[in-house]
Amino acid sequence: MKVAISIGDSNGIGLEILLKNHKRISKLCTPLYCVEKELLQEAAKMLQIKLPKHLKCIAPNAKIPPIMPAKITKESGAYSYASFLSALNLTLQGKAKAFVTLPIHKKAWQLAGIPYVGHTEALRDLLKMKQKQAIMVLGSPKLYVALFTDHIPLQSVPQSIQVQSLKSFLLHFAPYVTKTPCGVLGLNPHAGDFGVLGKEEEVITQAINKANQALKKQVFIGPLVPDTAFVGKHLRYYVAMYHDQGLIPLKTLYFKESINLTLNLPVIRTSVDHGTAFDIAYQNKADSTSYLNAVKEAVFRAKK
Repeated sequence: MKVAISIGDSNGIGLEILLKNHKRISKLCTPLYCVEKELLQEAAKMLQIKLPKHLKCIAPNAKIPPIMPAKITKESGAYSYASFLSALNLTLQGKAKAFVTLPIHKKAWQLAGIPYVGHTEALRDLLKMKQKQAIMVLGSPKLYVALFTDHIPLQSVPQSIQVQSLKSFLLHFAPYVTKTPCGVLGLNPHAGDFGVLGKEEEVITQAINKANQALKKQVFIGPLVPDTAFVGKHLRYYVAMYHDQGLIPLKTLYFKESINLTLNLPVIRTSVDHGTAFDIAYQNKADSTSYLNAVKEAVFRAKK
């Protein structure tokens, strides 16, 4: 089975993870690396490791950037985006069964003039996902968190919570909830405390009720008090109203092993659940657990 892999930002830890795990990944699938071999050779030299044998590299449509560890550059941003597009297109064309993305740097994308803040937003637009939402989910087999809003400013979250849009989100997410109930978090402290601390929970309650009615069973419960929702509930699935609300508990508990999934796409895409880690770039300190889990998940879903 062929799996396309985009390299992320070449100034971060992505190339270290890719090179050091080629042998292990090759036992799971045939990786198609969306990168020039010359860039991998340069990275291997800087890491003082041997270049793996039998690499299948597909050159993206971009100029090879100079490797500048821990530096934010438009060149690395442009190349990481081109690598991402290459992996996506290989999968859309059926030349790969799935694709896995290594971490990009959002500022580097911005400097390169890329009009998206991240992979998920790019996928929504490129794949015309306006009617059927592309849902960002992060987690491990022990805990999954779906993000109702993801990469938007915190001040924009409250007005984004509308009955119809949240109901639609819950209905799109429901088929992936294999263990019910799924907890839906409130927005405000104490889930609003009966309206004393905010009214958004009234909207969330209506959306939950309407989604459960449409599903004809209780898939979703809530709104749960956010600061205690993960304590002693023994739930496997949650829906968070905003990015950090869901990811702080997840990464505190399962940071190394968790992965990123984008659901409802016409292709299978998984990703690592961490950033470029510039603080340890090219120091041979990167942890590969999330990458390995992301590849395993992509292969598992491709076989279903």
